[in-house]
Amino acid sequence: MTRIAFGFRSVVCAALLSSAMAFAQQTATTTEGPVPPAIRAAKKIFISNTAAVDPFFSGGPDRPYNSLYATFKSDSQFELVADPSDADLVLELQIDYPGTGSDAFRLVIYDRKTHYVLWTLIEPMRLGGLQKTRDRQFDTALAALIQDFDTLVGKPPTPVH
Repeated sequence: MTRIAFGFRSVVCAALLSSAMAFAQQTATTTEGPVPPAIRAAKKIFISNTAAVDPFFSGGPDRPYNSLYATFKSDSQFELVADPSDADLVLELQIDYPGTGSDAFRLVIYDRKTHYVLWTLIEPMRLGGLQKTRDRQFDTALAALIQDFDTLVGKPPTPVH
């Protein structure tokens, strides 16, 4: 094989490879799946108190529930109900303890009528530092989880002052 033929074949192979990679990248992009209509149509929610706090955070075992409840109470988008049978959605707040030095808030969203899980949001929080630092990490992660929920339900972002 001559040098010219070898060079020509190399250029053709490189061009074909580049075209194949570009095509693969175009087809690899996916569209986002739809948010279940029950989430965006909800008016009434029930918040389930399932998240027991470990000793890394102050505020007692009801701190996650109380913080989440207070946030939703001050937000007029949803009516909080005391009985899950009166709700459109049931929100179950959990804390995952993977044992790797990092916990995570998990918000499981159930359709009250069907009892199916519609969506799950997860927000990690790092453990470490002084008590004040861990509590701030807790608050930051919970605020991020609430922001994730607001985005999911289509609520416009709150302006930062």
